[in-house]
Amino acid sequence: MQLEDYFNFLAPDDIRLKGTRIGIETILFDHLFRNRTPEEIAKIYPSLTLEQVYATLLYYLHYQEAVEVYMKDWADWADWAEQMREEQGRNPPAIAEKLRRLRAERAAMI
Repeated sequence: MQLEDYFNFLAPDDIRLKGTRIGIETILFDHLFRNRTPEEIAKIYPSLTLEQVYATLLYYLHYQEAVEVYMKDWADWADWAEQMREEQGRNPPAIAEKLRRLRAERAAMI
């Protein structure tokens, strides 16, 4: 089996472990920034095997420069998404306000 066989390359910014919805950024973030061991990561994500976690780390080591760009782009996107969620929380759409009001009314009736 080739190293690349462990992954689905859906787009240049979307590499996932085959058979899962988990992107390599999830594993790499846990390992590189949260200092989790491969065994800890495999326990956290039951849809992953330990072999898949190690394959991701090996992929990172083989293609470190490209994966670091991938991770930076992912982090930039995650920061942008968080900013948009915060903005939406401050200025929710009218339908969101209506749904909150209806939920509160329903909860008050129970």
